[in-house]
Amino acid sequence: MAVKAFGSWSSPISAESIAQGGVGLTGIAVDGGSVYWSELRPSEGGRSAVLKATPERSEGAIGVEITPPEFNVRSQVHEYGGGAWWVSGGVLFFANWNDQRLYRQEPGRTPVAITPSPDRPRALRYADGIVAPDGSVICVRERHVEGREAINEIVRISPDQSVSVVAEGNDFYAFPRLSPDGTTLAWTEWSHPNLPWDGTFLSVDGTIVAGSMDESIFQPQWSPDGVLHFVSDRSGWWNLYRFVDGRVEPVVEMDADFGVAQWVFGSSTYGFLPDGDIVCMYDRDATQSIGIVRDGKLQPLDLPYTTVVPLITSGNHAYFIGASPTEHSQIVKLDPATGAIDVIKKSRDDAIDTGYLSMPEAISFPSEGRTSHAFFYAPHNKDADGPAGSKPPLLVFSHGGPTGSVRPALNLTIQFWTSRGFAVVDVNYGGSTGYGRDYRRLLNGNWGIVDVEDSVNAARYLVDRGDVDGEQLAIRGGSAGGFTTLACLTVTDVFKAGANYFGVADFETFVGDTHKFESRYLDSLVGPYPERKDLYYERSPANFVDRISVPVITFQGLEDAIVPPSQSEQIVNALRAKKIPCAYVTYEGEQHGFRQAKNMIHSLETELYFYGRVFGFEPADEIEGVEIENLV
Repeated sequence: MAVKAFGSWSSPISAESIAQGGVGLTGIAVDGGSVYWSELRPSEGGRSAVLKATPERSEGAIGVEITPPEFNVRSQVHEYGGGAWWVSGGVLFFANWNDQRLYRQEPGRTPVAITPSPDRPRALRYADGIVAPDGSVICVRERHVEGREAINEIVRISPDQSVSVVAEGNDFYAFPRLSPDGTTLAWTEWSHPNLPWDGTFLSVDGTIVAGSMDESIFQPQWSPDGVLHFVSDRSGWWNLYRFVDGRVEPVVEMDADFGVAQWVFGSSTYGFLPDGDIVCMYDRDATQSIGIVRDGKLQPLDLPYTTVVPLITSGNHAYFIGASPTEHSQIVKLDPATGAIDVIKKSRDDAIDTGYLSMPEAISFPSEGRTSHAFFYAPHNKDADGPAGSKPPLLVFSHGGPTGSVRPALNLTIQFWTSRGFAVVDVNYGGSTGYGRDYRRLLNGNWGIVDVEDSVNAARYLVDRGDVDGEQLAIRGGSAGGFTTLACLTVTDVFKAGANYFGVADFETFVGDTHKFESRYLDSLVGPYPERKDLYYERSPANFVDRISVPVITFQGLEDAIVPPSQSEQIVNALRAKKIPCAYVTYEGEQHGFRQAKNMIHSLETELYFYGRVFGFEPADEIEGVEIENLV
């Protein structure tokens, strides 16, 4: 085993292999005995396609691509999209990225648009659809009208392509779902300033039957015998309920989350078997498992996965996208009666040698009087070790959202760093999901405080435990995680470097520049605007760049409508003016999160180069490098 400086270890987990070695599995459906799925392909510029595996295909099936190469199956509703396709009777319906029109594709035929071409590009957007017994499509539509906020509604698109509005008047809608007899429609709705994890309402044909401004409803779904079920956090956890005989009653109650934060359409965490039993995901401590709900009790299944969403059922089987600390995400068919699993499709065909994989350690640590959580990954490489008596640098990962979480599943970006000699701590700061509503709401009014404290205290905990070098701590994050990265660098002196991926830098400009879905997000995270304008100023890293004294690298997609380039430009221009070491890397054609392989490769390699310059090591990889202004 070679002894080399931390950060300079050679690893087979390259940026190129991460970006080009596989696909992202993003959705599943079953129709007529066939399994369908969608996959995001970085090697095709981030294009998404729908594929089909027929019943006779066995484990490891590759699948047949259905959508022609000129189509990119991706919705832009809420900007984050999701729920971009569905199948009924062998017919595929999907939203196309380039024009956002809805298309109908019969088997073996060319897709045909079933919605009109708008006056302005992408002015009409569609997501989260179902097909009614008469062949009409019921889905969410988002209309972009010049000079005003986007209008969201539920519409019905008839076979003759005429469109009628089913529900309107609220700011947002999701989950239009028909009863088994096709006569009753349920959906969720909510309005500003809420986001769906704050408070939503469950409507049945326009009558509110559950929910409130303070109760989050998720995934209404009808049982085979026509009883409406849904997930609600009314108990403090996202648990399963049903609406029967005019009242809401619990299906199963326990200290676990049966739902997820609804950032995208099409999320599903449970489904019914023919006998009425429910196969579901439940989440404890940000680790997902599968169980069967029968007679109000949960029977856990012993499966080798730590993430299992989305999860659906068809016939006597469940289907989900699963992953574990050693297995890439894969589409799995589960027989709940026996626990037997068949892998239908893997996101990657290559197997990573476990000699280069670091296993996650769940840690809980004290943070300003509360207990916070993270997953720690020690450096690991079977071919290398650090110098005797030395300790590795630490990268603190700050996740996006901020209402979201990280989970202990195989993440090659983390393994990229740990196999080169870095330690990584993936922080689920207060405000993260997977630990119940009280923990999820710790960030309310405290964004820029709780997340910063937890990121700092996670690092300090590992320094005190003797795992890492306290003089070589860095923090990185994207979007909301980019904000936390910048905030940590402005209010603490713990970190020696930071990598900001399209992070929010100025709250005041953000509320005016961002999209509708998140335009009132800061009402809960910071305070109402402009009434608490003082907090918006105090929490914005761009206003306190003079407090940053360490190098910062910033990455930005130039077509980002969620965190526009102006946010990154503000922080970079301020760093330049203060002569603080910095680098600014932009990518044409990228939105919020990089989808093109070449840019995924470049950003990861450039970040490694950046740390090498800051911490004084030479990466083993051949890297082009980037100009770091003001770095002596």
